Amino acid sequence: MAPGVGKTYEMLRAARRRKAEGQDVLVGVVETHGRRETESLLRGLEVLPRRPVDSRGRSYLEFDLDAALERRPKLLLVDEYAHSNAPGSRHPKRWQDVEEILAAGIDVWTTLNVQHLESLVDVVLSITGARQRETVPDSALARADDIELIDITPDELRERMAAGKVYVPETARLASENFFKVENLTALRELALRRAAQTVDDQLVAAMREKGVEGPWAAGERILVLAGGDGMAAGLVRAGRRLSDMMMDAPWTVAHVERPDRPPPPEAAAARTREALKLAEQLGGSTVVLTGTDVVASVMAWARRNNVTQIVIGRMGGRSRDSRWRELTGRSLAAALLREARGQAIHVVTGADAEGVRDSQAPRPRRLDWPAYLTAGGFVAAASLVAWGLDTAFDRVELGMIYLAAVLAAGVMHGLRPALAAATAAFLIYNYFFLAPRYSLAIGSPTDVLTLIVFWAVALATGGLAGRVRDQALGSQKRAAGVTTLLAASRTLSAASGKAAVAKALAEQAAAASGARAIVFLPSDGELAPVAGAPDFADLGTAPMAAARWAWEKGEAAGAGTGTLPQAAWTFWPLEGLGARAGVAGIEAGALASGSDEERLLLALLDQGAVALQRAELAAGAVEAEALRRSDRFRNALLNSISHDLRTPLTTVLGAATTLIDYGDKLSAPARLDLAMGVKEEAERLNGYVANLLDMTRIEGGGLKLRTDWIDVRDVLAAACDRVARRLDGRVLTRDFLETLSLVQADPSLLEQVAVNILENAIAYSPPGARIEVAAYEDRAHVVISIEDEGRGIPPADLERVFEKFRRLQEPSDRSANASQGVGLGLAIAKGFVEAMGGRIAAASPIHDGKGTRMLISLPKGVETPHHLL
Repeated sequence: MAPGVGKTYEMLRAARRRKAEGQDVLVGVVETHGRRETESLLRGLEVLPRRPVDSRGRSYLEFDLDAALERRPKLLLVDEYAHSNAPGSRHPKRWQDVEEILAAGIDVWTTLNVQHLESLVDVVLSITGARQRETVPDSALARADDIELIDITPDELRERMAAGKVYVPETARLASENFFKVENLTALRELALRRAAQTVDDQLVAAMREKGVEGPWAAGERILVLAGGDGMAAGLVRAGRRLSDMMMDAPWTVAHVERPDRPPPPEAAAARTREALKLAEQLGGSTVVLTGTDVVASVMAWARRNNVTQIVIGRMGGRSRDSRWRELTGRSLAAALLREARGQAIHVVTGADAEGVRDSQAPRPRRLDWPAYLTAGGFVAAASLVAWGLDTAFDRVELGMIYLAAVLAAGVMHGLRPALAAATAAFLIYNYFFLAPRYSLAIGSPTDVLTLIVFWAVALATGGLAGRVRDQALGSQKRAAGVTTLLAASRTLSAASGKAAVAKALAEQAAAASGARAIVFLPSDGELAPVAGAPDFADLGTAPMAAARWAWEKGEAAGAGTGTLPQAAWTFWPLEGLGARAGVAGIEAGALASGSDEERLLLALLDQGAVALQRAELAAGAVEAEALRRSDRFRNALLNSISHDLRTPLTTVLGAATTLIDYGDKLSAPARLDLAMGVKEEAERLNGYVANLLDMTRIEGGGLKLRTDWIDVRDVLAAACDRVARRLDGRVLTRDFLETLSLVQADPSLLEQVAVNILENAIAYSPPGARIEVAAYEDRAHVVISIEDEGRGIPPADLERVFEKFRRLQEPSDRSANASQGVGLGLAIAKGFVEAMGGRIAAASPIHDGKGTRMLISLPKGVETPHHLL
């Protein structure tokens, strides 16, 4: 309820009971204020030593947050929840220390006086006349699992004070005459009882919802608070929070309406608006900024879309003549909302003219825009010259229209005040030089007065319209600039490839949007590391780095302008992506005002950057997954090929060798020779398989070394044909070479192996008796090798895939049923060798009668051959 009721005393008594039950209890910080009965309760309890903090030449003993986190008790006692920490502490407020402790999984008991609740500050001020400087957001208290009310009667509390149990006698006497008056204590007691009752009601509602019990839920109540830039903004926010409490924690929103047809508000009013919106978020409400020329229409449209049932507005206590006139004519905000309301309740909160609450309405000294006034004077001077010329040349000329045009031009270009000045100057010059009696300011006709009125009316109309159009144009330009910035950032971030490139682009965009240095951190090996900075990397100190780590670990803003490490010279925001945290971005302090349009634009940029970082991470993961998938496929294909293609010849070799060993002396000489030849042939097949595997390893590992020379491909092809002649098995191998053929620079052994691989492939897939043709010819720049067979051919869809590793066409696309097809590396090796020599290889199928395959190898010449020599 208030100081002296025994909160700390009761907390320590309960803690001693918990310790007696065997629970791990630690006293983090307790303020005994010299009360002996309170100090006696600390005996037997473990008390955490306080941490000295030096600030402004003085040393303070504060709660040691790091030591408490390291100790990790089951229950921690932290007295005075609303206490302000000494400058230089990690958090400005003790309740923020408690938030960090709770996040670490440690239970906390703490104490709080009702007057320190943020939403009750104005109420307590009106009751006691004292403004509370140390406050706790209602949202922080709302997260408490249990609240215990320590309550005594006002008379009993005053008796305790008189007995010296709260303050020393002189302080107690002064307190009794001021804050601790009976009526004040009674009001504070009622506030405490109401808040405790509200907590009980919230717990009841939660229990009913959990059990599915029907009741009068507050879900139907929604509150909208309208806050402007005047001094009532913060009070309206607190009133909205209190109304939400009375309506069973009904959802509430604080709205501010920006009018594009009005000039921007002064900086003081804009700052109050930002502070009010920030306060609303601290108290657990949501915020929205509406845009519209008609405040009532914009508010009611949003209220109807969001099912708002309660609207809270403010009215200043000291009303001006303008406000009285608006009320009398029914044009006040409250009257307009009442006319448009359809079932919504309108709450009007009045405020007094105190603490500068009306300074936003006070007239502000204007600095004259001398260029605008000089331009308006120039228009009038030009109109005077034109009028003088026309008056000299003609009779009965209506010169007033010329001056009217000058007034109109001044209003369109420079607004109301220069237009009024131009209208006045134009009338005086027109009356002095051109109206009778001339060269006198005397008004000779009543119509001259009408001329002056028309001039001023035109100035008012055009100036007002021009000012409104100019303000709207400035607002549109500002919004368009924001949209353009976001679009450009989106394109830049989308074009960046890789997390480092995205981080660099994000830092550049953030620096451009804020006008200050920016830095982006990304996680690396469990630590947060700076990756990009703009315009360059900043050398951060200890405090900024601690703030950056806090933003990463806790997922909330830290640093300057926040509730965590505000002494840091940077402000850091976590980059929250879709379901995961991607990194941290920081901006140098002082560049952006809290809650400003520039800050909202920056936060939108950071949201885009977080998504882009996640996209880059997913893309990298996809590439890695694809590489792993291909590696797995390669390994599986290799194992399958080895297990099948190597086992078959090994089985043959083993069987033949076993037969020779067991029955060699019983076999005839031809039979032994046949078995020996079988062992030799299968060994050669094994050697070929292993050679292919080694060749592919050399190609993929970059270990292939060329021994190039000028060669005649006919010699190489002839050697390859001789190597496969024993394996033709009835197939016919023909050669078609030109009599003369240009030399090419290539590795003869590799080219011979290419030809052998292709020929063996043609033999394996051609039926017995089929013809295989090897040809060589040339064009201007290349020597071409062609190897054709008469097999079944290759499906067109598989022509490119035949050069893949371990690629073997299976039925029904196989060109024969020959079982000895190899491991599927022959064509892949051929392609690697040919490309290493600077050539190209391709397959064509079918080539005649729907069957057959042609393999073409093209090798570059050293010098092109003229057409007439081919």
